[in-house]
Amino acid sequence: MARVKKAINAKKKHKKILKLAKGYYGAKSKQFRPANEAVMRALRSAYSGRKQKKRDYRKLWISRINAAARINDISYSRLMHGLKLADVQIDRKILAELAVADMTAFTQLVDVAKSKLN
Repeated sequence: MARVKKAINAKKKHKKILKLAKGYYGAKSKQFRPANEAVMRALRSAYSGRKQKKRDYRKLWISRINAAARINDISYSRLMHGLKLADVQIDRKILAELAVADMTAFTQLVDVAKSKLN
């Protein structure tokens, strides 16, 4: 049986990794071993970063809703509780958008929440 060497497959693998490492600083973009380590780390960070982004957006929405709610003399938690009692099913993303773009609609929602709390 013929001997199989890894030259072609290794070359393909190295080219793939070095292409992913394009733009990295120093040896990380030129040499395979440092590039491979950097790419593996970057892909791992990208995976966790996609999860982190969702948390960051939720934090941003909550802080925007809280700021707008306090302008209307109610805290964030009481506003959300009042909306839940009123059976208003608007998520935080839309509430934050209303708080920024359409303050009158947000104020109407705050009034609905306040009426259910009292």
